[in-house]
Amino acid sequence: MLINNRPLITLAVLLLINVLAAQVGESETRYVRIGELQTHISSYGAERAYNNSYYEGLRWPADYPYTDNSVIKRTWIATEDFTDAGGNHWDYWGVYVTKSEVENKIFPVRLDQTTKFAIPSVFVDGVSNSAPYQNDWDGEPYPDQIPDRIITNTVNTTMGLSFTRRVLVFSQQYHDNYLIKEIILKNTGNVDYDEDIELTADLNGVRIGWGTRYSVCREGAMTVDGNQSWGKFSWVSRRGENYSQLVDSIRCGFSWFGQSENVSFDNIGGPKRDGLGRLTAPQFAGTAILHVDKSTDDRSDDPDQPAVLGWHAGDSYPYPEDETTSQRTWDFLSGIPYPSTGDGGTNRFYEDNVTGPTDPVVPYAIHGDGGGTNVWITYGPFNIPHGDSILIVEAEGIAGLNRQMCEMVGSNWLNDTPGSLPGGGTTSDRDEYKNAWVYTGIDSILLTFSRALRNFRSGYNIPQPPQPPSLFNIVSGGDRIALSWMLSPDDGVAPDFGGYKIFRAIGKPDTIYQEIYTAAPGETKFDDKTAVRGQSYYYYIVAFNDGSNNPGETNPGGPLYSSRFYTKTTKEANLKRKAGTSLDDIRVVPNPFHLGAAQKNMQFVSNKDRLVFYNIPGKCRIRIYTERGDLVDDIMHLDGSGDEFWDSLTSSRQTVVSGIYIAHFEVTENIVEEASGAIIFQKGASTYRKFVVIR
Repeated sequence: MLINNRPLITLAVLLLINVLAAQVGESETRYVRIGELQTHISSYGAERAYNNSYYEGLRWPADYPYTDNSVIKRTWIATEDFTDAGGNHWDYWGVYVTKSEVENKIFPVRLDQTTKFAIPSVFVDGVSNSAPYQNDWDGEPYPDQIPDRIITNTVNTTMGLSFTRRVLVFSQQYHDNYLIKEIILKNTGNVDYDEDIELTADLNGVRIGWGTRYSVCREGAMTVDGNQSWGKFSWVSRRGENYSQLVDSIRCGFSWFGQSENVSFDNIGGPKRDGLGRLTAPQFAGTAILHVDKSTDDRSDDPDQPAVLGWHAGDSYPYPEDETTSQRTWDFLSGIPYPSTGDGGTNRFYEDNVTGPTDPVVPYAIHGDGGGTNVWITYGPFNIPHGDSILIVEAEGIAGLNRQMCEMVGSNWLNDTPGSLPGGGTTSDRDEYKNAWVYTGIDSILLTFSRALRNFRSGYNIPQPPQPPSLFNIVSGGDRIALSWMLSPDDGVAPDFGGYKIFRAIGKPDTIYQEIYTAAPGETKFDDKTAVRGQSYYYYIVAFNDGSNNPGETNPGGPLYSSRFYTKTTKEANLKRKAGTSLDDIRVVPNPFHLGAAQKNMQFVSNKDRLVFYNIPGKCRIRIYTERGDLVDDIMHLDGSGDEFWDSLTSSRQTVVSGIYIAHFEVTENIVEEASGAIIFQKGASTYRKFVVIR
């Protein structure tokens, strides 16, 4: 439902906006980690992704490490004919929204995150996997909230213009790779942290805008060219030039990893030449404009906004410090590139500078700014009476080839065996083949934005998946790995509830998962009896519906699944043997341990440094010594199984060197056979085994 062309928001959420303002620390952030796109939102109103180690944020796909795509979002606000709180008149007044301006020109007064429901508790062998995420939200859950999460961030400025960003996050499988951002520009007259109102005049000629730079992505930079970490080689393009004539057109700008001057091969997609060829940079990241108020009196969407939609050189930007520089900021926000006309434009930066998808043009060389290229979006001018506001709604999203396609296309490229092209036909040119597949990401990001637009226009009334189970518990056993869960709150309540699906990955959590079981409604247990000893296993469980309440208007029809990120395990589960019955049966496997053999998959595939002590007592202490008697590690084995894994690490987490080692096994309590009551192991009984490590 829409009111004045704005989505109807539940009363509980509306009330949250009116909480008392308070000073918020300049370094505070809130994280969203419930879908394929995961990131943080900063308190001061814009995001600089560098965390003193790497550029962090906008991770997609979030299943894998090093998929950060964010570099920096620079934000400016400027106005004309302004009188400040000290009574000084300015022809132009500008504000640069950056961390260094906190307590000078900008004053963050709110940053919080609300959740629709508490995240499930996830345990593996008694260890909580969900504990690090329990503090991601503030307060109690709001079950009537439509999005899974809402982050609200309010910043006052010396202009008396306060801006509030409401970041809406969805976990539904067709809508979890974008964020919707409602930006409310309100003339509050508040120029600092306190609640006093210093200004009561109208604001005229207000302009606001941002330059957003994407690295697309961190792994691509690590694999191919480190300079890409700050987006040096990012392309930019745009769509929606004819928005006012085409009702279904989408106004948007987006980026991807272009060619690099520092490599001798075609760089599109970031192929990994020293591995299996996998594409490490398939991402297309950008922003779409969903709605802009025409004025404070007309809340309909303005087809002529944004004022600027295009590209701009990455590190060329104005810094409003006085009237002259504030005017240059206002001009920049009105569409005049800074500092000269060659530093920006509203054309399609990529298409207008290349002859085709394999053209070796280096993006930043066009304008000469080594900081790369930003997506340039600005709005205005707006006249905002005191107490009134303007609403801008954007979607920020990321899309591209999935991991399986990145592996297949990259392997074919590396081995010079190009296959079918996405539009049909074939080619013998491996670069043409690779790039044709990579550039299907343009269609993917446009599809992402179209779903965000349909979501917004529906009043955020997209069909919802069932909630996940509130508890997921995995226990490693001697002959099986036991999985159990609490019923979803929708189980037995929602008429379309379909049941549960369990997925498993082998070796590591950042890989492809396979479905291993479908449970009916009401089921709460499953034993994984197909696990193999010596391997590591990771799981997640999703609740699903039958799709009968998914008409397919805002996304494809069919069953909907709760987000896997709510229940994915991060700690390994292992199949273990039953406890041994004799000290004579204890074995060290492999012995000798040879790292070269492990790397050739002749031993434990998923853990190349792993040794296993088999047939040990269920309760014992294992001390590992060097041949000369130095204690290397001290392990308490308490789980009652007959296995204990050791990853060749000392107690100080150092990898052991080649040599002869002695493992001493000591029983820590009397162990009784259940059937007969006879004592199998006497407390204090001990033995030892020698083994060899060759590295």
